[in-house]
Amino acid sequence: MQLKNYYYYFKSAFSKEECDKIIQMGHDRLDEESILGYDVRATTHGGSDKHKLPNAIPAGENTMDETRGDKVYHRDSKVSWLTDQWLYDKVYPLIEEANKTSGWGFQYEISEAFQFTIYENSGFYGWHMDGGGDHHTKYRRYIEGVTPVPRREDGRLPVGYVDDPRLVGKTRKLSMTINLNDPNDYDGGNLKFDFGPHADIKRYHECEEIRPQGSVIIFPSFVYHCVTPVTRGTRYSLVLWTLGDPFKWHQQNILKKKVM
Repeated sequence: MQLKNYYYYFKSAFSKEECDKIIQMGHDRLDEESILGYDVRATTHGGSDKHKLPNAIPAGENTMDETRGDKVYHRDSKVSWLTDQWLYDKVYPLIEEANKTSGWGFQYEISEAFQFTIYENSGFYGWHMDGGGDHHTKYRRYIEGVTPVPRREDGRLPVGYVDDPRLVGKTRKLSMTINLNDPNDYDGGNLKFDFGPHADIKRYHECEEIRPQGSVIIFPSFVYHCVTPVTRGTRYSLVLWTLGDPFKWHQQNILKKKVM
């Protein structure tokens, strides 16, 4: 899919007071989830213990081509989940404007819970995409006693499975990130994009527009991105994904392969 615009931003769309409120809400939720026994530390893209390997390499500021292999761990942060309605009411108009003005015109129907994320000193998130928009990245339904994949150790559903029937068969279309604290509070922790080798702009791009407190970045979920390691202080962010049916061009490609 050729993009005319690779991301869209709103400078300081959230006030300092709103950002501070979200940070407090996120911390309160973290405390609640810790009491419930949930693992609030998100340490890798595919498991919770890879970062403990003595020869593991953090996938921090490397390029996409340098972060391959089983010994790479992809993430080190803390997360909790928020579902407060005022947050949805605040961001939906921004997402709609970005989707229309950018020319993407993606069809989406529902959003997931907000992910509140804490990147402490040395925290990072290596190169990844939030969703491919295809049938391989759509959510599958989890049925207790039937689904062959077990729950995670803390009792939560395995990655890629949902128990909300509204999400079944949907895939992430648009991703949104909000920077919640003053950029002077931390160093590093930069949002970077990889637009791919065939992009008509510079492939690797550091997104400076997200730095001002309360700023919002919206981009297609299939765009590769990362958060570079925090070298001082703590960075707080809030993330949301909108979901819809897989892109039609993926469905058409699958049909062509079946016919052939």
